[in-house]
Amino acid sequence: MRSSYLAVCATLIALATALPSRAQGAPSSGHPAKLAELLTEAERNNPQIQAARHGWDAAKQVPTQVSTLPDPQVMVQQFSVGSPRPFAGYTNSDFAYIGLGFSQDIPFPGKLRLRGEIARKDADVSQEGYESVRRAILADVKKTYFALGYLSERATILSVDADLLRQVEESADARYRSGMGNQQEVLQAQLEQTKLLREITTNQLEIGKTQAAIKQLLNRPQTSPDIEAAALSETPLSYSYEQLLAAAGANNPEIAGMQKKVEEQKLQVDLAKKDFYPDFNLQYMWQRTDPTQFRAYYMLTFGVRIPIYRGRRQQPALAQAEAEQNRSKSESETVAQQIAAGLREEYVSAGKSAELLKIYRDGLLPQSRAEFEAGLSAYQSNHEDFQALLASFLDVLKLDEEYWQMLDEHETSLAQIEEATGLSLR
Repeated sequence: MRSSYLAVCATLIALATALPSRAQGAPSSGHPAKLAELLTEAERNNPQIQAARHGWDAAKQVPTQVSTLPDPQVMVQQFSVGSPRPFAGYTNSDFAYIGLGFSQDIPFPGKLRLRGEIARKDADVSQEGYESVRRAILADVKKTYFALGYLSERATILSVDADLLRQVEESADARYRSGMGNQQEVLQAQLEQTKLLREITTNQLEIGKTQAAIKQLLNRPQTSPDIEAAALSETPLSYSYEQLLAAAGANNPEIAGMQKKVEEQKLQVDLAKKDFYPDFNLQYMWQRTDPTQFRAYYMLTFGVRIPIYRGRRQQPALAQAEAEQNRSKSESETVAQQIAAGLREEYVSAGKSAELLKIYRDGLLPQSRAEFEAGLSAYQSNHEDFQALLASFLDVLKLDEEYWQMLDEHETSLAQIEEATGLSLR
């Protein structure tokens, strides 16, 4: 029965290792996808990036609209006396006439220019918003790609460690058959085999979720072939925090967008001050009465719209614009502080994870592997108890997974730094 259980576990683990392509219904393309190619594809096809770009394109069309004079109004007048019939003619009255004219509203000098500048600043804010969305999506592609690489490495680890666990179980079974061991050791080894099967299945579930996420970012159909990530490798960080902070201050679109928003609100204050001045209206009319008796009339009219309700309209509008300007300044400082803090956190995370990766490579991983191999030999020769052997095996499994997870976190931190600074670290 124990041999049968061993065979069943081996079969289930082999099936679970091969599960992803069958379970998801989308086999992989067969070769690792290059991250640079996926980033280019996401930038070209991601609908969020496209929507942000269209929003920027729309905002660029506004400045000429708001900085242009209002459309003139063309007027036709007909005045008749003694008859309700339009164009009854001049014979009914000497006062009858036909008139043609136009009217043009003219804002106070400087208002149209300010409206155009405000719209241009708003378009600049939209441009920075587009860049912010673009960087965020590309950072998500990187993080998802690295997660996929980690899960792939974890699947390999679980498969290899399943072979090691089978050796442990076979050794426990052999000792039990020879009378030197006990049945509890065999049952515990079988329990660990089942737990490992659970971990393999859970890992395949995570792979499926990650495949769905990266296909969504790339705007690929979910039925398209799965994406195979290249093997993870450590990327060194050769910049100091001060250099990264300076790059973020110069290149971060959120900081630039908030700065442009402050400039836009300053122009809004200037425009609110301009609204204290009057606007104008110009009209010109040509009137024709009976041409046999009277000459044509020409009339020029100049009107002024006087802002007499300043206390209820212009002054509150100016106070609102100044409050909005102060709010923009505070929000700009908040964004700058948040980015500086986030950048510091990712910088420390990248540095410490690099140190930990070295500790894993040079110490923990080879030491745990050597301990397990020595423990397995000692157990087979009845010089070590089963619990110590099982503990050393679990150390190997845990440390292998921790190493690749730490490498995933290291590369993810660099992706966050790239998003914040605009630098290319790879």
